[in-house]
Amino acid sequence: MTKDELFDYLSSDANTQGLDPIAAHGFLTATVVGKPLPNWISAFFEGEDASVSSAVKDALHAWREELYDTLKAEQPIELPFDASEEAEDFSEDGDLAAWAIGFVDAMYSDENVDWFDDESVEDDVAELTLPMVVLSGIDPDLDEVRDEEMLAQMANALEDNITELFLLFHTND
Repeated sequence: MTKDELFDYLSSDANTQGLDPIAAHGFLTATVVGKPLPNWISAFFEGEDASVSSAVKDALHAWREELYDTLKAEQPIELPFDASEEAEDFSEDGDLAAWAIGFVDAMYSDENVDWFDDESVEDDVAELTLPMVVLSGIDPDLDEVRDEEMLAQMANALEDNITELFLLFHTND
């Protein structure tokens, strides 16, 4: 299955449990940059992965590997939307929110995988993931920082934060 065919599937009614392509990108990005998530494919399909074809699962694995290889080659992951101030839609129905929701879903999808359990990097993780949490809109306590200027700054920081998270969790520096 090609990536375009995967995107068609993720956008279709046949995809009853999985995420759309934008949210899927966020989810897969989090599984690559953060702590290992052993059952990520099950989390992606909310435990209903047995009903998903192996072609779809293989395509998701390939896409995830592509994202990993990009970061491993010291290249930034290209986001599936324009995060510039002029172009971004900060509404809860926009691509940015969908991507951030996918990212945060992966971050918290397994209670046994805690990105914040290492005190030496806990503050860094909180700082680097704050834009994803705020942009997702899932925490109503953070609504006061959801003004256009702050959201634009957070959106513009995503690519760098993704790279920094990857380095934080995947290097010994």
